[in-house]
Amino acid sequence: MMDAAFSDVVIVDLSHVLAGPYCTMILGDLGATVIKVERPETGDDTRRFAPPSVGGESAYYLGLNRNKLSVMLDFNEPEGKACLLDLVCQATVLVENFRPGTLAKKGLGYEDLKQINPGLIYCSISGYGQEGPRSCAPGYDLIAQAESGLMSITGEVEGPPVQVGSPITDSTAGLFACLSIMAALRVRDKTGQGQAIDISLQEAALSLLENVAASCLLTGEEARRYGNAHPTIVPYQSFVTRDGHIVVACGNDKLYARLCRLLQQDDLALDPHFSTNAQRVRNRDLLLPLLQDHFSQRETAVWLNDLRCAGIPCAPIQTVSEALHDPQIEYRDFIWECDHPTAGSTRLLGSPLRLSATPPRLYKVPPLLGEDTTFLSRLQSKKARGTP
Repeated sequence: MMDAAFSDVVIVDLSHVLAGPYCTMILGDLGATVIKVERPETGDDTRRFAPPSVGGESAYYLGLNRNKLSVMLDFNEPEGKACLLDLVCQATVLVENFRPGTLAKKGLGYEDLKQINPGLIYCSISGYGQEGPRSCAPGYDLIAQAESGLMSITGEVEGPPVQVGSPITDSTAGLFACLSIMAALRVRDKTGQGQAIDISLQEAALSLLENVAASCLLTGEEARRYGNAHPTIVPYQSFVTRDGHIVVACGNDKLYARLCRLLQQDDLALDPHFSTNAQRVRNRDLLLPLLQDHFSQRETAVWLNDLRCAGIPCAPIQTVSEALHDPQIEYRDFIWECDHPTAGSTRLLGSPLRLSATPPRLYKVPPLLGEDTTFLSRLQSKKARGTP
């Protein structure tokens, strides 16, 4: 095995809660040394996002903070700030998600830190970005989902707007931050220079709208909710079976024709109202009740077998627990197991990144608050001796 992809990258992680820690966890999985700087006594807010918790550690915190060192540091105090500056001098990347201007007021903004480390990549994640009329407003996933329009297109047709069940805009912002850092590392390799990165939850949320936003921009028509259906593909949605629910995705006319043959309804494939996807979209209110009548007559397991044999994309609507125990997930070892000092035997989601030569790994369990603070004294000792 060659060295991990980011074995030469040192990250000072001043972020908390989700977007920033998700970003740094991905980089830590790829071998970066992530130094998580936490407030004395309290640490990351997610340590208290419980229940559930195991061994005094919240599940929320454990799920986002593997492969990191935890040091307690109050950089509001002169001594703590001096320690942080020492860390920055050794760092490749700094990640923070304070409100814009907060760190600059403390002399810890990008313009300040690039003076002592010109190669520093300084990644900021905030609700609305570092500039603009709302740049200083607080940012939360729920707020971003609401303001971006994402919530307006989620939910049943006649029901109220609903948030996505996971903090998807936080996670997306973390992914965009990670991608930006990787791009900045390439530039740094070529020029030796760092740069500032500005990621906002608002823009991350809007970016998730993709084809929905494109339709709105090009036609001027307001997007609306379709429940589990698709605005521009039919049938591509859930159906009620005799004993549950199933999703069927006929992404083209060929798949739709296969479905009609399976249902022994070739006339639905030939009917000019339904023969092309464009016609099915226009006439969905006529077609979907006919399909639903068929699906309600048999059990989910029977439909899954027949649809798969016919080569039609389909799936049961699984619970989270069922998804975590899916045979495909188990085969690919996507759940990582570790022994935590207080939580004991712990199972965590693994990394979806698959690299043949430098795969992500679990190097270190999620740290206890401040368990690596002695790292700072070792750094100070090296500095005093003048050793790297």
